[in-house]
Order: sequence, then C-alpha cells, then structure tokens
Amino acid sequence: MGMKLTLKPGLLGALIVTCATGAQAACLDQAQISAWVQGYVAQQPVSNPPADLSDADGACTRARFTAALEKQGAKIIGYKAGLTNPAVQKRFSTDKPVWGKLYEGMLRPDGARMPAKFGARPLFEADMLVRIKSAGIASAATPQQVLENIDQVVPFIELPDLMVEAPPKLNGAGVAAINVGARLGVMGKPLAVPRDSALRSALLDGLRSMQVVVRDGEQEVVRGKGSDILEHPLNAVSWLARALASEGLALQPGDWVSLGSFSPLMPAKPGQAISVSYEGLQGLEPVHVSFE
Repeated sequence: MGMKLTLKPGLLGALIVTCATGAQAACLDQAQISAWVQGYVAQQPVSNPPADLSDADGACTRARFTAALEKQGAKIIGYKAGLTNPAVQKRFSTDKPVWGKLYEGMLRPDGARMPAKFGARPLFEADMLVRIKSAGIASAATPQQVLENIDQVVPFIELPDLMVEAPPKLNGAGVAAINVGARLGVMGKPLAVPRDSALRSALLDGLRSMQVVVRDGEQEVVRGKGSDILEHPLNAVSWLARALASEGLALQPGDWVSLGSFSPLMPAKPGQAISVSYEGLQGLEPVHVSFE
C-alpha cells in the first residue's frame, strides 16, 4: 500500500543533498538514508535517529530523506503540520510543531479498507485537511486570513507510520526527521469554503469549537476539540507557511495541508471500523476507515 517506489541501484549512494541548516553532526549520512528508504518501501522498522537529535539535524535529515524519496519518483501534493497538539507534543518531549511532505498516492477515499499493518509502525489519528486556494497564504497570519486563502475543508483520518524500531525514543526533531511519519490517510467529503460572510464566520467559529469524536463502530473511543490544535486549527496553516518560508519553500494553490491531530496516536488493529465526526461544524460529514 502507499507510494510505489522502486529502488534504483547506486542512486542513493550518489545522492548529495545540501542542507540549509547549521550544525550537522547528527544529520544522517547517505548510507543511513538509503537504509531508511529501503525500510520505508518494505514497511520494515528502521534504526532510530540519535536520541539527542537537534532541530537543525532533524531538518537536515528530513531534507535528505524526502529528497531520496523524490529521486525514486515520489511527487509532492502538499504538506503536513505535526505535533500541533500540546498533548502530542508532550509525548515527544517538545513544545513546538514540525512539518513533513505529503506525496501522491497517500490520500485514499472515504470508506477505504486498509490492512492493519499498512506500515512498520502503523497508527491512526483524527485529523483534517484543507486545500490551498492562492499564494496569498504565505502572508496569512490569522485564522480568518487563512480561510480567505483556502477553498476546501476535508474530514481526514491520518494513517501515520512512525517507522523506527523504538518510536518512544523519538523527540520532536526525530519526528521531523522521519517526515513526520507521513504514510497514508483517508479523506472524506470536502466542504467548500462559503463566499457568504456570515457563513464564513460560522465556519471559523465552528472549526474552533467543534468536538472531534473518534468511534470504533458505535463505541466512542476518544474525543478532542478544534482548539486543541494551536487554539484554532487554521493556525496550523499559518505556522506551516512561516516554517516553509524559513527553508525557502512555499505553499502553492492546490496543495493539501494536514493540520495535525485532534486525538492521540492510536494503533491500527484488524477488525476496527473507525469513524471521525466533527460535531458542531455544520456541513462536514464523518469520515470512515476499516482495518483488516
């Protein structure tokens, strides 16, 4: 499942990526990156990055890892903001978000039936996607300004893969290094951002106050609220735009953005029928995935 990548002999060993970050003492070298890509493609656990990985080395490693994936044919379709929820930040001993890239083939339709082992360390979480409408997103500083520069809000169950041998040993920089565990996700029915000012205001309020409820069948598993993500979920988009700009990148019209987790990271198990609903957000329907 996931991206169709075929390793090309000798290519990764010859890959040289110049990182824009500073200190690189712990940035994984090309042999380590090659092993990571092989493990990622085979859905097998890979070695952890150093436990004391710095933010700079995490960014450098992510750049090398994603460049290697792209050399193998992965095509960028957007980005994900990770660790945007303080509870999830605490799990990874950090106080700041991180970001990764989304690739073609990662997004599956509502109701998808997935193998429970869709990755080396498969998990699921309640999330949300938005689609970028204009390059003006680069200067959006408030949720209202973000809303003016997106055209869709989409229910989303992310299916991340922490991919390393010992996920509990990852810090925030380590999560960044593994491309924030981007693997797969299931997207529901898009909600178009309304043109009417009163409806737009209602959407903004609903995004902040909504209750995000995860169920397995009819049983509620956990719930969160919109404000769990940086006090308003659209703040994840403005944070991401700034973070990308600091590395010479920019969101483009048509890009998908995953906002982060409204729930804990939970293991995928055979037989689960997971749904996520966004109670209090008018017009946004639940999204569903089942695991085999």
